[in-house]
Amino acid sequence: MGNCRESINFAHESSPVPFSQGIGLRGMTHQEYYIQAVKTFNTFLESKRLRKTSERFAILKKAWQMDAHFGIDELHAALEKDGYHVSRATAYNTVDLLVDCGVLRRHNFAAGEAQYEAAREGHIHFICTRCGSITEGGDPALMSGMLHSIKDGIFRPAYMLAYVYGLCGECAGHTSAEK
Repeated sequence: MGNCRESINFAHESSPVPFSQGIGLRGMTHQEYYIQAVKTFNTFLESKRLRKTSERFAILKKAWQMDAHFGIDELHAALEKDGYHVSRATAYNTVDLLVDCGVLRRHNFAAGEAQYEAAREGHIHFICTRCGSITEGGDPALMSGMLHSIKDGIFRPAYMLAYVYGLCGECAGHTSAEK
């Protein structure tokens, strides 16, 4: 697969930066992330000689409007609810393209359907091993520092996500109450 991430320029930078590398390190707003995602997807489709259809861009827009991690069936239902009818196959294929391009991230938190989210800033996923709830957090300065502390030539980070498994506050409360 080709990699369109190498050709994206941020407006305030002079050298090309991978889209996902810039996320969370530049203090971009949600709207700026979305605009960059559209540009990235456009470039990717052109590089692959794929059609730029209204369906593909509607799926991108709806995916970026989702507030939490989502499955493709949830995304498809949200599109239908908004009156935008696309086939499930189109939704699945387009989400794959969006992941390949780096504007969506795929997660497999547990057995079952993959979950997706817009590729914005790096963050930590706190996953409850009892109820399955997922909470996001993380100190942006700490995460940025971790990425920048890697010596040049050893590894070139694109973005950072971390998964921490344990008990959420509610489940931890149940555990201590059971004792």
